[in-house]
Amino acid sequence: MKILLFILSFSFLFAGTNFAQKTRVFDPTNARDGESVEYCHQHVKMRELNNDINFRAINAESEAEFDQKIKESTPKGVVYKIPVVFHVLHNEGVENISDEQIYDALSILNRDFRKLNADTANVNADFEGMPADSEIEFVLSTKAPNGQCFKGITRTTSVVSLQGDDGTAQVSAIVQGNDVYNGTWAGNKYLNFFVCGDIGGAAGYTYNPGNWNATSMTNGIWVRHDYTGSIGTSSVGTSRTLTHEVGHWLNLSHTWGGDNNPNVSTSCNQDDGVQDTPLCIGVTSCNQNSNGCSGDNSYWGFDIRDNVENYMDYSYCSKMYTEGQRSRMRAALQVTSTGRKNLWQVSNLNATGATGDLVLCKAQFEADRTTICSGNEVQLTDDSYNAVSSWEWTITPATGWSYTGGTSGTSQDPLILFSSEGLYSVSLTATDGSSTDVETKNNYIRVLPSAAGLPYWEGFESYSSLQNLTTWEVVNLNSNNAFTLESSFGNSGSKCARLPNFGQQGENIDELISQSIDLSSIPETEDITLSFRYAYRSRPSAGYELLKVFVSKDCGEVWSQKKTLGGNQLGSENSNTSWYPTSSSDWKTVHVTNINESFYTPGFRMRFRFEGDGGNNLYLDDINIYQGGPSDELVTGISESLDEISLSIYPNPVEGNVSVDFDLFKNQNVELEILDVLGKSVQTISIYGNVGVNSVIIDSAPFAKGTYRIQLNGESVTATLPFVKL
Repeated sequence: MKILLFILSFSFLFAGTNFAQKTRVFDPTNARDGESVEYCHQHVKMRELNNDINFRAINAESEAEFDQKIKESTPKGVVYKIPVVFHVLHNEGVENISDEQIYDALSILNRDFRKLNADTANVNADFEGMPADSEIEFVLSTKAPNGQCFKGITRTTSVVSLQGDDGTAQVSAIVQGNDVYNGTWAGNKYLNFFVCGDIGGAAGYTYNPGNWNATSMTNGIWVRHDYTGSIGTSSVGTSRTLTHEVGHWLNLSHTWGGDNNPNVSTSCNQDDGVQDTPLCIGVTSCNQNSNGCSGDNSYWGFDIRDNVENYMDYSYCSKMYTEGQRSRMRAALQVTSTGRKNLWQVSNLNATGATGDLVLCKAQFEADRTTICSGNEVQLTDDSYNAVSSWEWTITPATGWSYTGGTSGTSQDPLILFSSEGLYSVSLTATDGSSTDVETKNNYIRVLPSAAGLPYWEGFESYSSLQNLTTWEVVNLNSNNAFTLESSFGNSGSKCARLPNFGQQGENIDELISQSIDLSSIPETEDITLSFRYAYRSRPSAGYELLKVFVSKDCGEVWSQKKTLGGNQLGSENSNTSWYPTSSSDWKTVHVTNINESFYTPGFRMRFRFEGDGGNNLYLDDINIYQGGPSDELVTGISESLDEISLSIYPNPVEGNVSVDFDLFKNQNVELEILDVLGKSVQTISIYGNVGVNSVIIDSAPFAKGTYRIQLNGESVTATLPFVKL
């Protein structure tokens, strides 16, 4: 048996890998009317397994045990409780659904299984008295496999959330990267729900009970985020997907039998193994008059319409499980070899914390934002679990802020107005009446100083560290090396900002975000330029690394990307050792000139974002904003090298922004003039260029289609190049 199980596991994983490489084709016969998602892949998955002769041999044991249990009656009045865990697998998108949406999904699941849904009172007359209470309930687990307290929800960040053809890979990502317990959540101890962005083109799927995966974490249910619950990214129309899939997980077939394609005439030759569900071909809409299989009198003794209100059909008006389905599901929970029987045992409910007796085990909270301008509000939200009766908030320092919106220090979710610059720590003491826990976040709220004026310049000379500043915020999304202060050298002084990117493995994201700068005094007819100097080397083995510049006009509520430097445009030279600049020629000057008048506000901020991938160190210095200059991105193009200067223009031809790079051997005033084919000047840009490579972005949108040339004139240099506007 162990040898066969090994063969099966290897075969199943190999098949999963191949499946991920297939071209996905949408099957409209497996979808409900008006939807572009196949509603269920349960029978598709089971068909793949049954193609393996080893699987059929192994699974015969559990099928035989179920056949015996279905002949035995289970007493009414005994409610089976099933411990559940929702594993949210996301890539920081909308698929990272809220706790509230998960609680809503669980509530709907329990409502449907306990026949608490009000619509059972108005079922079709042919089925009056048929809806059954399954006496099965689903309880959020509060203990992880290592005994750690949690709230029944885990979250994992991974791109495989959107690559759903391989469910095994998605489970592996959860095992390795979730935020609660990194290990297996056994399928005979927890009913695991995997909420993802994509699950192979289906809304949901699972597997029939079997001994082949009884203890495996894959003994669970996959569901798309927008078919989970009735709120958030989901809707009422998609809210009963889990009810349907749990039916499969408890050994129910579709009402028309064992395939995934309703409304196919051959379905009248199949049966779902339940006596009180009439033969049917299935529907994909709420067709109350459907009677696809005439003469289906095996139970009633006369021809009867299809039970389109059944949860195991594809209709939009599902309302019930029948007594026969109830018996089949409860029999599935008596089978030992599939792991189902262990789930509801008292010992397992105690081990998984699914007894329903909730106590406080963790104080926790979040803020809707942690960096604000003075005079703005922060919403604190209690996220303690699993039971709280009172709250006590402490904010230090004790001045510079006040409760607002009718809240106080004992509110569950207080709203706080911050009026003074500073770093504020927040502490929550939560209690359930007998147990108390405290959560403290030091320097959690950053209130920025009054907006700086123009001209703005930052050379980092006045700092001893970049940590715990109000003028600059360091963001380290991967919790490894972050922006820090370099005190040995700089472009124009003895200090600069340094990102120790050398030696960091994989993809990393780091940010350096400024305080607010007041641009409100600049006339709308005037231009501004954001300039900065950077030094960088890549590594021969590095991936594609990026430096991006964002700006905000509302103190960081919304950001707009204005500059991207990537790959060889970021830096074409390599170093296999931890590199640092040793001369002025190592520094490159960038001019960002596409900041329009909509950003001329008191709440202007800028954000430098570095996306690393195994490269080398990055250095930033001499960040300044002043009046004058043009626009946006870097790509590739033509270049001309002269004795005096190296001049590049890209892209060429151009539809939007055109980038101009030139190399100076000394600091000087430079003028860029755009001339049309007749030699008429259409735009002139004046800047102060620095030693090394300078970049200017020009918006070509105002130019008519045709040929132009850019002429560069400096104190000691001159060059010209043509470009074409499409």
